[in-house]
Amino acid sequence: MTNSFLPIQEDKRTAIVDILRGWALLGVAIGNYVDFRFIGLERFIAKKGFFSEIINYSNLYIFSAKSWTLLSILFGYGFAVLINNVADKGKNPVSFFCWRMFILFIFAFINSAFWLGDILKDYALLGLLLLFFYKSSSKTILITCGILLLTVPFLTAYIHSIKQTLPDVQSTAKYLKLFYSDNWLDVFKFNLLGTYYQEMINLAYAVTVHVVMFALMLLGFYAQKINFFNRLPEFKKLLKRTIIITLILAIISGVLFEIAIKQKVVFTYFHPVFWIIINTMLFIASGICLLYTNGKWKTIFNYFRVSGKMTLTNYMMQNILAAFLFSGIGFKIYNTLPYWFYFFLAVFVFTIQLFISKWWLSKYNYGPVEWLWRVLSYRKMFPLKKISQSNTITDIKPVL
Repeated sequence: MTNSFLPIQEDKRTAIVDILRGWALLGVAIGNYVDFRFIGLERFIAKKGFFSEIINYSNLYIFSAKSWTLLSILFGYGFAVLINNVADKGKNPVSFFCWRMFILFIFAFINSAFWLGDILKDYALLGLLLLFFYKSSSKTILITCGILLLTVPFLTAYIHSIKQTLPDVQSTAKYLKLFYSDNWLDVFKFNLLGTYYQEMINLAYAVTVHVVMFALMLLGFYAQKINFFNRLPEFKKLLKRTIIITLILAIISGVLFEIAIKQKVVFTYFHPVFWIIINTMLFIASGICLLYTNGKWKTIFNYFRVSGKMTLTNYMMQNILAAFLFSGIGFKIYNTLPYWFYFFLAVFVFTIQLFISKWWLSKYNYGPVEWLWRVLSYRKMFPLKKISQSNTITDIKPVL
């Protein structure tokens, strides 16, 4: 067995990246499970109580849209790491990554059988665009990222001004028949239609969200170029300044934005919503990085870390479980319960996954989906089950 067949050694992984992935996965679970409350006819929706309103605002300001923006940065970072590793092994990084993104797209199609808001397809498509920058300098990458982010508020306002008439799959009776059906193929069709209408031809998502995602992927690419996550102790002052500045901006912009919404202000030329989201995400991510650098919350971070190592597996399992809980093919919960139920159910599922991930990675090198993705990407078999150190040394043949 050669070294290329072995998993990345623990001391060579960037722990904070896995921790941030784990945190983002919590937000994804909450966002996806809460969304099920809004799928269905209005008469099924349970009224919100005071407690649910508090949970709703907590989700809005802490998790909502913060997770996929953070994961976009981490995807760009992971892309850069993988490209370098592949090139070092003498493989063609372009052909390798194109094939890897094609496999990810297949996973996205499978995931669409259970969830109508699949994001894996977006990573697969935007990952291909990242290839145009894989030989670019860190300066070029950062400038491109900055230009894209500067245009986002203007682009958002313009896209919102375009009138699109799209079917509301989540609350139109003829589509909901599919969601309420106990036939899995009907639910699959419902999810595909939802993905098509809400994300593929909806300009607000197809254009604006993809620009934001790609800009943040470039930011992650830049972070890898300067080895940011491996040099966190050097950036402690920067992290502290970032936390203070982004917190102040988050409070001010959040209050002003809420006032503007209540006053029914029309953002004709400039819509700052994504700037507010990204700012808050950077505040949270910087806080986690600083806590990690200061050696705080070690036990909690260790659990988030193992979850982050199995992001793809945990993400898809969350969606599979949700489909059987909420749709017609399972327990048929639909949108009949209070908001808080969906929120805390997501937290519960994620917490269980933390313990399962820790147990799994004590026995296996990768999460099951990560292992399959790796095998298909490299077109080689990799050991799933962990082997003892003595066996590893014995299996590596000396080069004569």
